[in-house]
Amino acid sequence: MTRMHLAELNVGRLLAPTDDPRVAEFMGALDKVNGLGKRMPGFVWMMEGSGEPGTGNTEAKIGGDPQFVANLTVWEDAQSLETYVFKTVHKQFYDRRTEWFEVMGEQHFVMWWVPVGHRPTLDEALEKLAHKQAHGDSDAAFGWSYLTEATAWQTHACAAAAE
Repeated sequence: MTRMHLAELNVGRLLAPTDDPRVAEFMGALDKVNGLGKRMPGFVWMMEGSGEPGTGNTEAKIGGDPQFVANLTVWEDAQSLETYVFKTVHKQFYDRRTEWFEVMGEQHFVMWWVPVGHRPTLDEALEKLAHKQAHGDSDAAFGWSYLTEATAWQTHACAAAAE
């Protein structure tokens, strides 16, 4: 059987432009939080932005909207990703996301398996998200509850309305 890695896409729309004081704390923490992720056991790859300090990957606009931002990463397995998301400083920012991001009316997080060495594009990831939105969890695209090996989300995740 081919060994697979776990890709994830998380999309959000900032409440204000990236240089607005209302999102300054979030923007100021991007390098720290993303840097931690890159040092975590099981981290494989992250879609990068310009490399400018404090910008993360905020240049990857969706639908031409400068306030839509995307995080696209690849991990060795679900446990590595969930440790980073729910058991590090990332969780503190995850819990506060409604301070900086609009609550979106539809699911904006998706995971899927990719062959080792594959680096998904943003377009590919958005197709996976659209598939999940249209068809629900499946082998092609899924959320945390679809992964039997992932359990931290059950006790550490926020209310579903804010996901």
